[in-house]
Amino acid sequence: MFKLVGDENFKVGKHQCTISIRPVAGFSYEYSLTVDGKPLEKFVKHQSKISQTWLCFVEGSETRIVLEKDTMNVWCNGQLMETAGEFVDDGTETHFELGKHQGCIRTISSGNKRQGLLHILMIDGNEIPPDTDYQ
Repeated sequence: MFKLVGDENFKVGKHQCTISIRPVAGFSYEYSLTVDGKPLEKFVKHQSKISQTWLCFVEGSETRIVLEKDTMNVWCNGQLMETAGEFVDDGTETHFELGKHQGCIRTISSGNKRQGLLHILMIDGNEIPPDTDYQ
């Protein structure tokens, strides 16, 4: 059983979360969620700066691919992928396999100092657009 108002702590993966329920007026309540001590909005904004996310269908099932920009680690549905990186004329390419499919994340300069680097996911040579819910 849970309390009607107050804080409830839980973990999602390695992240510590707290949902807070506060009475506002009468039978109205205000809910807030913090992740690692940050309000959800700030946590999502921070994550979008340090990672790039794509959603695509591979072999008939939805697949989430995440690039950690600082380490260049590639995660597929929560599993760390084995990768091979190489320098190319206009940047770098990080290659990995998704079952029978070839994945490649190209990192190139945007040409704009404020925008920084662009990360482009290719699966079997087809460009996959980034998931805009995590930008």
